Amino acid sequence: MTLRIGLVGCGNISDIYLINAPRFPAIRFVACADLKPEAARRQADAYGIEAPGVSELLARDDIDVVLNLTIPAAHAEISLAAIESGKHVYSEKPLASTLADGIAIIEAARARDLRVGSAPDTVLGAAIQAARQRIDAGTIGRPVLGTGAVLSHGMEHWHPDPTFFFKPGGGPVFDMGPYYLSALVSLLGPVASVQATGQIAFETRTVTTPHSPIKGHEIPVEVLTSVQALLSFESGAEITFLASWDVWRHGLRPLEIHGTEGSMRVPDPNWFGGELEIAIGQGDWETTDTSGRTFGGANWPQAEPRFANYRGLGLAEMASAIEAGRPHRANGDVALHVLAVVDGIIEAATTRKSVTIAQRCERPEPLGEAEAAQLVEGGTR
Repeated sequence: MTLRIGLVGCGNISDIYLINAPRFPAIRFVACADLKPEAARRQADAYGIEAPGVSELLARDDIDVVLNLTIPAAHAEISLAAIESGKHVYSEKPLASTLADGIAIIEAARARDLRVGSAPDTVLGAAIQAARQRIDAGTIGRPVLGTGAVLSHGMEHWHPDPTFFFKPGGGPVFDMGPYYLSALVSLLGPVASVQATGQIAFETRTVTTPHSPIKGHEIPVEVLTSVQALLSFESGAEITFLASWDVWRHGLRPLEIHGTEGSMRVPDPNWFGGELEIAIGQGDWETTDTSGRTFGGANWPQAEPRFANYRGLGLAEMASAIEAGRPHRANGDVALHVLAVVDGIIEAATTRKSVTIAQRCERPEPLGEAEAAQLVEGGTR
């Protein structure tokens, strides 16, 4: 059975979902909608689907799942409307821009026996799953401590309209944090508490993106743009997490995890593949290339592929799980837990007090190679 998908939000991220969709036999896009009808029409024409209005799309009987790709501030409104219309929801990250809205989404879906899924699905990719396999096998022993770092100088240099990144619900923790936090939850389990500090380095940001309609525009910054957090996991592991849009250049690895028997370097969780490095004891780093695994090969950008980008995998895995009557992996409980951690980091950075994470989740099941291969058309990676 193939589930029919209606997409709401035809911005930058929508292309990769639509491009990747033919890989996955469990899903088929039938329509897209946007508050800007011209944006929806452009994607509809490019990908051979329909372009109704948002309300019409939500009301259609030939749509089983709504893919919510709106800006974070609109995630809750669209997801709740889709659930009210009797449809499953898969949302881009974060699940919502506030913890209260995230809780409302999960409760509404549970009341109607509907599924909620959420990005990031990069945790289902070759690199994170290979790392998960080695941690579960005890290769580095019991994970004790580590670091996560997502550092850059913001979005105003490349995004056509980066305004929302600097409004409530934006900032590096809300925007990029879910990739790192979801990866860590998959590898180490749920977070128990957080401590943090934070600051705003620049009061305004000037858009310098070439060809942007608002190039030269100054954006007032309303969110923390640098945060340093300490994440204490239920397993006993502790991870220092750095997230900043105030850094010009750095040399930190995306993720490092140190255990009682060895250490592990995990590649950028914004992508699905990359090289995994492991050192046992005081031995040298040994590199494992994950490009030969399902969802590990470079496919993006299309002209000159350098990265593994299989966005839509989580949606397809959810559709397959609905058909099989089993739990899906990029699920609402994980997304709500990650949102609670994000919210907790911001609260801790603002109050300078430790925050306990009340919304917990189960560690998702690993995605083995055999099952991963079953999710793609003809085994195509």
